[in-house]
Amino acid sequence: MDSLWDKFIKPVAELFIDPKVIHDLYNNYDWQGAADRLRSTNISYPDYYRLANFHGIEGGYLNLQAALTYDTVAQYFLPPNETWVRRGLVAAIADQPKRILDLGCGTGSMTFVLKQAFPQASITGLDLSPYMLAMADYKAQHRGERLTWYHGNAEHTGFPMGYFDLVTAALLCHETPRSAIATILTEAFRILKPGGQILILDANQALLRRVDWLNRVFEEPHIQDYAAQDLGEVLENANFMQVKTTDLWVVHQVSSGRKPLPATEGWPFAGTEVNAWFTS
Repeated sequence: MDSLWDKFIKPVAELFIDPKVIHDLYNNYDWQGAADRLRSTNISYPDYYRLANFHGIEGGYLNLQAALTYDTVAQYFLPPNETWVRRGLVAAIADQPKRILDLGCGTGSMTFVLKQAFPQASITGLDLSPYMLAMADYKAQHRGERLTWYHGNAEHTGFPMGYFDLVTAALLCHETPRSAIATILTEAFRILKPGGQILILDANQALLRRVDWLNRVFEEPHIQDYAAQDLGEVLENANFMQVKTTDLWVVHQVSSGRKPLPATEGWPFAGTEVNAWFTS
């Protein structure tokens, strides 16, 4: 039986995808070579990622097709405007971060918006898909942007404790099961500096609970699990403070939290790991 994606959304999406453009893009660049250069040899893909089909693509984000078509489709399915939506996350940034980690960066769309807002910051985009990272790096080369792409799992990034001023996650949580979201936010807490901020841009959970068919329309395997949660509660359970969620353009939301400062709020912190990583 065809899903709502197959019946309605996929035919519309295909109207915006020019097969010749995708064909030329595929043939004019060594995508496999680029993915292999960025690929970490010690990555273990979790079953919820490895075995799932996202957006009707067999193999999900571990399929080059996803990387080649993602940007074309995303610009039409983030109403009212993809750039406005992503800037909604930037508008919620409270400080001037020097080190930023963009979790689940995909093809780098959010990462580039962050770089535009904070050109002097050191920004790293992390993703589980080497193909999505290959597309992000391809875009960075054409833009002349200097960004760091890291093939890794947001659940255990390998970055040192207290390294980043800001951690972002745009459109990641609705593609992730409940237990993994909790682990990702715990990891984000660990790698943030005291006083650091986390910002999550994603689908409006309250709306998804009220309008059930939205949970089925985009063929997202974990979206019902996401909709059933309250990200604010998950952030608080991960020990974040000053937690709040704000609606954005009705269908999206931005959730934020702070890692507390040890001197004023009683949280222990040791940052000796930081020196083992990148220079300041």
